[in-house]
Amino acid sequence: MSIDPSTFDEIIDRRGTHSVKWDAMEALYGVPAEDGISMWVADMDFRPPQAVNDALAQAVQHGIHGYYGDPSDYAAAITGWMKRRHDWDVDPAWLSTTHGLVAGVGLCLQAFTQKGDGIMLFTPVYHAFAKMIGANDRKVVECQMDVVDGRYSIDLEKAKAQVEGVSMVILCSPHNPGGTVWTEAELRAIAAFCVENDLILLCDEIHHDLVFAGQKHHVLANLMPELSDRLITLTAASKTFNLAGGMTGNVVIADDEMRAKFAKVHLAAGASPNRFGMLMTTAAYSQGDDWLDALIGYIDGNRQILEEGLSAIPGVQAMPLDSTYLCWVDFAGTGMDAAEVQRRVQDEAKVAPNHGDSFGKGGETFLRFNVATPRARVVEAVERIQKAFSDLQ
Repeated sequence: MSIDPSTFDEIIDRRGTHSVKWDAMEALYGVPAEDGISMWVADMDFRPPQAVNDALAQAVQHGIHGYYGDPSDYAAAITGWMKRRHDWDVDPAWLSTTHGLVAGVGLCLQAFTQKGDGIMLFTPVYHAFAKMIGANDRKVVECQMDVVDGRYSIDLEKAKAQVEGVSMVILCSPHNPGGTVWTEAELRAIAAFCVENDLILLCDEIHHDLVFAGQKHHVLANLMPELSDRLITLTAASKTFNLAGGMTGNVVIADDEMRAKFAKVHLAAGASPNRFGMLMTTAAYSQGDDWLDALIGYIDGNRQILEEGLSAIPGVQAMPLDSTYLCWVDFAGTGMDAAEVQRRVQDEAKVAPNHGDSFGKGGETFLRFNVATPRARVVEAVERIQKAFSDLQ
């Protein structure tokens, strides 16, 4: 069933709904929700596929919300989706369901590394990685990426010079915040680097469904099955279908020995699945194809508006996105320091983006804008920001 893209134009008021994106915006960024535009944390201002809300409504109508059991339809929905959308044959036995993927990262650190180990990140990158590394008494090793022809590039010679004491690499694929979709050659090179240096490779593919036309995401586990003795893949329906509140993610491990190590730590954490997250994920992966296809086209239009509109400001350059709904915009050319850029965007334009320095080395002059919101908001945000920098025109 085709989905009318104009569905995503509906402005839904999320204020006062325990939405961190809207209800925490003023406390974090000084931007009041009454007339501000929230473009920071990675959740969308769209309803999920109707099948998701129907599944929840059915559960509410039944009225008993006990422990979740018999995950066979949940596993079938995941394996069916991965085969259908990514040509990836996933054995249900490889799946471990975690309380979201940030928790999954923490469990992987505990299962496969030791306190004091170095964990390599290719920065700038999703800020929760460094947070979890520090919280688990490991050391963040930042290998700053280069920008080559407008996209991120990983310098593995630089990484080799930093590898002493490192036991794991965390790769974001597709990349957040840059939106880069890694090529097959790039992924093979990263894998070879991990093999040569005997490193575990944790590959976060949470944005793998949100790839624009003309780009091809390569599932690393599918591309290099021989890497299975050191590879963990993270996936979830949360970013694809706006289900972050369901706190449900999957750690996919093909190797029996590695999976047993993970299972031991997972058991020790006393974690059990979120019933509602499991129900939502099952419905989304089973019936969400048409909705996702419409969403990708809509977001593609939004990101073009923001990229072109902000890049029209002298000294501002948006990194062209291959994927995700998170636009990464560099203000270095304005000659302003980060505090002045933030003041203009937040205080004058009343737009709340993520601050680039939170993503590690290389992010200091950037802001990250979430364009998964009705188009009218994106247009208004661009107009406000252009006005806030009108003295540069």
